[in-house]
Parts: sequence; C-alpha cells; structure tokens
Amino acid sequence: MPSTSYSPPTEIGSPIPANTSHAISVTLPTWRDNVDYEEAADRVVSRMKSGYPRFFIQPQIKKLITICDEKFAKSTETCLLFPSRKPAQRCRDFIRQFYKQTTPTSLSTSIPCVRLAEITVIPPDQTKSPLQGSVTLHVVLFPKDAFSMAKLYWQHTGEGISSRCAEYSLNIIQAKHDEKISIIENCSGKSSISLRRPIFHKRYSSNTRANIRTNFDKDSNVTGPNSPTSPTSPTDSTYTENSATVEENFYVEERYGRNLPITFTDKAKIALRRRIAGVLGIENQNDDGKSDGSNDNLDDVINRKIESTNVAERGVKGVTEDDVFLFSTGMSSIFHAHRYILNVFPPNKSICFGFPYVDTLKILEKFGPGCHFYGNGSSEDIDNIENLLESGEKILALFCEFPSNPLCKSSDLKRLRLLADKYDFLIVIDETIGNFVNVNVLEWADILVSSLTKIFSGASNVMGGGLVLNPQRKHYEKLKQVIKQDYEDLVWGEDAIFLERNSRTFRDRILKINETAEELCDFLSKSPKVKKVYYPKYITPEIYSQYKKVNGGYGGLFSLTFYSSKASQQFFDSLPIAKGPSLGTNFTLACPYTILAHYLELDWAAKFGVEAGLVRVSVGLEDRKVLLEGFQKGLDAITDE
Repeated sequence: MPSTSYSPPTEIGSPIPANTSHAISVTLPTWRDNVDYEEAADRVVSRMKSGYPRFFIQPQIKKLITICDEKFAKSTETCLLFPSRKPAQRCRDFIRQFYKQTTPTSLSTSIPCVRLAEITVIPPDQTKSPLQGSVTLHVVLFPKDAFSMAKLYWQHTGEGISSRCAEYSLNIIQAKHDEKISIIENCSGKSSISLRRPIFHKRYSSNTRANIRTNFDKDSNVTGPNSPTSPTSPTDSTYTENSATVEENFYVEERYGRNLPITFTDKAKIALRRRIAGVLGIENQNDDGKSDGSNDNLDDVINRKIESTNVAERGVKGVTEDDVFLFSTGMSSIFHAHRYILNVFPPNKSICFGFPYVDTLKILEKFGPGCHFYGNGSSEDIDNIENLLESGEKILALFCEFPSNPLCKSSDLKRLRLLADKYDFLIVIDETIGNFVNVNVLEWADILVSSLTKIFSGASNVMGGGLVLNPQRKHYEKLKQVIKQDYEDLVWGEDAIFLERNSRTFRDRILKINETAEELCDFLSKSPKVKKVYYPKYITPEIYSQYKKVNGGYGGLFSLTFYSSKASQQFFDSLPIAKGPSLGTNFTLACPYTILAHYLELDWAAKFGVEAGLVRVSVGLEDRKVLLEGFQKGLDAITDE
C-alpha cells in the first residue's frame, strides 16, 4: 500500500478527519486544550463540533434529541435515543438503580419517573427509500438532573443510536411547527408519533447514486487512502448553513467513496462476519475497477463456499460467520459479552485482568455483581488469582486485552486458560490492539471481542464492534443458545456499508503500519529524552511472541513517557500530527491518554504505571520519513530535561 501525506486539522473542536460529518475523533491540539476539555472550560467545549461518539453526542443526534424534547418532554425533562426497546429499558433500569442505591429509604418517592416512548418515522414513499424504510426510535425521557447518569449508560454500553440513523431520520422529520403530532405520555407505556407531512430528501431516492456520480465524475481520479468514504451527502436538515457547506462536506466524503449501494446491507454484514471470522483467506484487495459501486466483489465473498472444518486465519477449527455477531460499537460487544455470560451462569464476580480501557472496568463494576481488579496484569497477579480460586471463590469470567491499552502489556493467556479450565470460568479477550492479522488469541478465549471502529475500519468515520465465539470451548453451545435468544442486530445499514468498504484493505494497512510503527519505536527508544516506550516489542515480549503470527507484527499503537510533565507537554504540543481521541486510524493520531481517560483519578492510574504525562500514539499510513522528521521535531522541542 502506498504511503500518503496528511495535513491534520488544527482548529480546536474540529472533526478528525476534517470536514467529515460522522468523524470519530476531534482536534485537541495542545496539552492545555485537553486539560481544559476535561475541566469543561468554555473556550474548548463551546467549540466542539465533533467528538468520540460514546462521550460526545454528535450534532445529528443532538438535533434529533432537541426535536424529541420539544415534542415529548416536560419542562423538567430531557431524553436520549436508542435503536430498540431493549437498550432503552436497560437505560431506564440503570438510572432507577442508581437512585435506589443513593437515595435513603425514607425518600424512595424521590426516585425519578423515567418514561419510554417509541417514535416511528415513516418516509412518504418507501418505494423510493432503499435505505431503511421507516425507523422506530426509542426515547428514554428522564429529569434533567439525571442526565449525567443516563449519559454514563450511553458511554459505557455504546448502545445509543448511530449518527447516520439520526441523519436519515432528520431527512424525514422536518421539525415544522405546523406538523400535527399525537403522543400518549405515561411512565411505563408506549408512545407514538405521526407526522402529517414528512419531507424526504433526494439523497435516499433510488437514483441518488447515479445523480451524485454525474456531478463528481470529473474528480474521480483523485485518490488517497486516508480519506473517509460515503455513498451519500450530508442532509439539509443537518447542515443548514448553506448549500456550499453541504456540497463541501459531501465532496470530501464522496470523492474517495466506492461504497456499495445501500440495498446490499445484508450482504455487507455477511461479508463483515466472514472477514472477522477469518474464513475468507486473503481477499482481493484491489481498490479499483468493478469493486467501485459494484456488488461483483461482494458476491464473490458471499458465494464462496466455506468449509466448517477449516482452521483459517483464526487458528481455531470450525469457526464460521455464524460464530460472529456485529454490534454498533466495540464497547457494546464487551457489554453484551458480559450480559450473555451473566444470563448463562450464576452471578459471581468477574475478573478484570490488566489495566484496561476505561469503560471495560466500569461495565464489570456497574452491571452485575462486580469484579476483582488485577490492574498490573503480571505473573504475580495470576498467582493471587490462583490463591483466590483455591480459597473457594467462584469466578464468572476473566476479561483482558491483548495487548493492553495504553501500556501494551500482553497477558499470559496460556496460564490463564489453565486456571479457567480448572476452575470453570470463561475468558473474554479484547483483540482490538493486537488484531488477528498480527496475533492468534481466539484459541485461548471463550469469547473474543473487538472494536471495528479502529484499524479494521481505519477511516475514522464509522463505529462498530464484533464478538466471536470459540466453537471449541466447553460452554460454546450454552453461549450460542442464549445469544440466539437475546441478540439484536442493531447495526445501522449505512454503517455496515461503510465498515465493509473500509475493511477491504485492512490487512494491507496493518502490515504497512506494523513496519512504520516498529521503525518509529526503535528510533524513539534510543532518544535520551524519552523515559520509556510502551510497545509490544519491548513490553512483555516473551509473552507476546508466543501468540504473534509468523508474518505478523507488533501493531500500530505505542505510548511514551518523559522525565517531567513539562517535557510531555512540550513534546505533544510540537508534534505535527493529528491530535485527538481514538486509535487505529489511517493517519497518525496522538493524545495525552491519561489526561483524557483518567483525569479525575490520576493518582489511581499511576499506581498501575499509567503516568499522567503519558502520550499515546496510533501510527497511520504516512511516509516513514515524514513521521520520523515529525517526531524528531517533537523531541527537539523538549527543553526541560
């Protein structure tokens, strides 16, 4: 895959990638900007046009929430939106449970009334809408002072609606004062909305693609692997500034886009599940010709015969797409893995092994009976777990990352597997950082989870998550049965199309990023200004090497620490790369990780080696020489030694 140059946005609060209406990241270019963001300083917060979707409610969703507030909420209420009734009910239960736990028994009447409403939005002519037809939005209405609790559910579980779903709905609902709306409001009942004159935007008509292509054919020779892809343009209701703004945003998303028509959503999801299962082998990675807007390449993927006896890329016999389940976010896949296990086995505590990404620990602590936290992920921690189990303590499941984020530690999966088999608990492995191009870890897991938002997609313009069951494990049939009964496919159709398109080249991208990241880390590790480089090649390498594939690498994520807080800030502020949350992007991206993830618990994080001055870097597809020069610039800026 060719190298690329990338000019990152520099304006505070602007989306990363630039001019992308569904961007996953946001520009926070200086250390001070990140601190002020965490402290909710107006100079930063008021300029936020984008953000990581589980932490920041995207503009399209905000507009839809505003409509629902105006139509349904009381003056003391607000709401959040979910794609089905089940997550809406779980959000309601989460809010109520918090108040029950924090409110004295004598004041039980003060537990808020949390109401659910269902809003069905119907296009005027569904025959001209190949996208999703009608959409039912599930509204959780609650007192405004309970918003922080509702927002925690949104953040931890990743179950909120997609921004593309909101965009589609906003094209149907034009919030006009003369529309007649009827709604039945109560604390536990169902509500509905009927719009007399919904307006349907031309972007979703059956001939939209043909019209769009005619407008932009003259620029179709412009290519670049970093740019987002889109089959459609932003909506007038989402971008009302002027038509020039609409066309500018649309052009940036479409100019590189070769997405399949939205009518191929179901096939795209099958292709995604097969790709994640690793049963396709090395796919045709050609990024031009008939794969442009055609289903030929996808039909080959769908029609290819898959033998259930194949070991395939996963290193486990019998894995098929039927063992893969798609979710709207990576965190949602972790949340549901936890839910499914709780539905199968007695409600014992789980174990969080190693220092994890923040919301994994929160899920285990807040949903269910709680967890034991072994934040160092060391051999001594495994000794302590073994002692705990020998004492008679029953464990539900052990959750870990391979390797971990942000310290890139690798867990001793073989030893953990021996304990799991002996004491009959499950192992859930998050492979987001490692990915199955680089490592084989499914063999040691009962359930494997990953964020498809990251390197699997790379374009930083769509969210997604995956869950894989290991068919060779003892409790496979029990888990499969409960998932079959409970699972809802809530991945928005357009998001699936984006994920399928973006992920076609993920193997090539990973291999290139592996090489660049390793060279960059070797360079940085020799600098006397760098205190430590956290990278799987240097951190627990004896463990990582046991699971590393022959042709695999060490991934694109690493972290750096320095000898003072001032040095960290000088380095970060001088880096000429994109700066914002997220990782696994096709462009290099950095953030002061501990500040963003643990600002209110810096001392606690430091106990596990996660220093306040840590800078996390996710390597992209830029030319290596350009990156080396950029990081040298960051090192040169350090004057405090």
